[in-house]
Amino acid sequence: MVSQAKVVLDLDQVFGALAHPIRRAILEELSVGDATVSELAEPYKVSLPAISKHLRVLEGRVRRCQIDAAPLSVAFGWLTQYRVLWEGRLARLAKHLEEKE
Repeated sequence: MVSQAKVVLDLDQVFGALAHPIRRAILEELSVGDATVSELAEPYKVSLPAISKHLRVLEGRVRRCQIDAAPLSVAFGWLTQYRVLWEGRLARLAKHLEEKE
């Protein structure tokens, strides 16, 4: 999710990365602008080594990170097909419930 060479567009990896709340928060922070690893780690009550696990870039030097949203488009496409499905089902349910009243 953080810019690196040869990003693998794998849906399992995308959702695995999004599964952790700290990683989601880091993505939100990076969507606003670049940040150092220390800046990204600051809001959390976890050790720097824990943050380095999330970023895999903390090596004792300052590195700037930025978001690469391309892998998220795969997840968005996958979710969109289900959004359409659920919107239709929920609309039918709402109509059914209105008819019962």
